[in-house]
Amino acid sequence: MRETLQRRCAASQAPMPELPDVTVYVECLEARLMGQTLQRVRLASPFLLRSVDPSVKDVEGRAVTGVRRMGKRIVIALDGELYLVIHLMIAGRFRWLAPGAKIPGKLGLAAFDFPVGTLLLTEAGTKKRASLHVVRGEAGLAEHDPGGLEVLACTYPAFRAALKRENRTLKRALTHPQLFSGIGNAYSDEILHRAKMSPLARTGTLGDAEARRLFNAARAVLTQWTNRLRREAGSGFPEKVTAFRPEMAVHGKYGKPCPECGAPVQRIVYAENEVNYCATCQTGGRLLADRALSRLLHGDWPRTLEEWEDLKTRAKA
Repeated sequence: MRETLQRRCAASQAPMPELPDVTVYVECLEARLMGQTLQRVRLASPFLLRSVDPSVKDVEGRAVTGVRRMGKRIVIALDGELYLVIHLMIAGRFRWLAPGAKIPGKLGLAAFDFPVGTLLLTEAGTKKRASLHVVRGEAGLAEHDPGGLEVLACTYPAFRAALKRENRTLKRALTHPQLFSGIGNAYSDEILHRAKMSPLARTGTLGDAEARRLFNAARAVLTQWTNRLRREAGSGFPEKVTAFRPEMAVHGKYGKPCPECGAPVQRIVYAENEVNYCATCQTGGRLLADRALSRLLHGDWPRTLEEWEDLKTRAKA
């Protein structure tokens, strides 16, 4: 049992770039690319390009007219109403290098060459999930927009309406791209901790005061981290884009003390994702059931932090 517990607890969440990270990417790209001509697109991976018409050759020789965020996607607009839609997914990252920079053999997916530099797209890991679409016109671009609400630009009534649209857990609602734009596993953990709300609470049970508290927490967390990442990038280009940051309260902090109360941070692992939370601050001291461990332990699943600590002590014996 001890080895199984350790293996389950060692599972970790992939660090997908979310709203703050993508926003800073967009701002840094806009500062470098506006008005610049895309001279050439070099594709190194057959898995990256997911569209056929228009082709990548159609965008070469065109000037950049804008850079924007669309959910977790980055959109580079070009003359002639052509757009590059790039989704970094889990492990995709950008690097800004000297003009004509070589694409690294192992991680490189593509290079976008401009007179002032080369935008390199890389992806770590064996699963190639990052994608590039070349689309024509706003109508074509709209097909890639999940349509989620922009929390930093919306009113509280609009936020509450989106939140109440379906009866989901708060964690699932915040990370649903058709409800809210750009929020993923990392920042939803931080938002829920700031709001002192359980990730498994149902949206249908929230009163107005709770919904407003969640709204304020979401705006505060996203603003705080966007500003922090802006300061870190400064006049340079973002180099350490990750969902695991030591300054975070609970995300990626399993077993570490909660900065508010000192209790150990808990988590629920599912598929490739996880929920991180503080039982003391968010669930009244009650541990939320991890599906995998619940099946393993059956009726022995601990209900409180005290029971969990006792279980771990017995597992080490």
